Amino acid sequence: MSTPVYIFKRILQALPLLFLISLMAFTMLKLSPIDPLAAMRANPSVSQAAIQAEEERLGLNKPAPVQYAIWLTSTLQGNLGVSTTGGSVAIRLMQHAGNTLLLNVVTLFFTWLIALPAGVYAAVHRGKFLDKLFGLITAIGMSMPTFLLAFLFLMFALATHWLPIGGMTSSDFAERDTLSQILDIAYHLIIPVCVLTFVSLAGIQRQVRSNLLDVLRADYVRSARAKGLSEEVVIYKHALRNAINPLITLLGFEFAGLLSGAALTEMVLAYPGLGRLTLEGVLTKDMNLVMASIMLGAVMLITGNLVADLLLKFTDPRITVE
Repeated sequence: MSTPVYIFKRILQALPLLFLISLMAFTMLKLSPIDPLAAMRANPSVSQAAIQAEEERLGLNKPAPVQYAIWLTSTLQGNLGVSTTGGSVAIRLMQHAGNTLLLNVVTLFFTWLIALPAGVYAAVHRGKFLDKLFGLITAIGMSMPTFLLAFLFLMFALATHWLPIGGMTSSDFAERDTLSQILDIAYHLIIPVCVLTFVSLAGIQRQVRSNLLDVLRADYVRSARAKGLSEEVVIYKHALRNAINPLITLLGFEFAGLLSGAALTEMVLAYPGLGRLTLEGVLTKDMNLVMASIMLGAVMLITGNLVADLLLKFTDPRITVE
């Protein structure tokens, strides 16, 4: 089976899965007791006619199966509908998805840049001081909630005034030149990137260390050392190459979380990202907005798994698309 045929087959297999995900998400949202028009109903100055008109605009006056059919038909036609605020869902997603993508790509880069060499060093120098130090940091990172770490960074920023709080640009951003704008965005990314990197770093570093330790005990590694190969060649050419497969699978899941893995951090740090937008949509039962966000996350998950499988095929000759 050729790679294009394999990709096409995986896409066909994903379609029923996406349908089931959309159906389950829509059902759970409809079962939620939240009223998307609660604010209008609680306002005595809003007439009943205005409320009925808003229900008609959002399609809330139709039966649930009809609402789902309308949403599915519109989505297949490329129309994501309107949110309860009156704006286009597609435009709101595009405005926030780029911010989240930037945040998570930078986080992913720094996480793997630190975790890979740290995990290799910890495995090679097992039981030494730095290995124990990495183990302590890993334990803290895996046990500390993301929102708590974000609060600690906020307290540090408030106490020192060294780092910006909230948003991703300064008030005079539009008046700056291109280089200053890039530096301003990077300055505002420091806190959220540090929070997400620290949380993600723990699990990945531990996985790298564990995989490499297993491979270093293999017979072919001892044979390579017996042949007189240098330790660097043994570790980086033979051992690490064979320990990389589970990490590639893990990278696929990291890719899947590029648009959905920072919701709590975005809420705590007031970062204008997609996760924060989705949570706000859930709290207001913004059906079109939440459904679009969920389906976008599902597509990213399926794409991440496909990318990981293809990378495994190219990195390990023993694996075929069959």
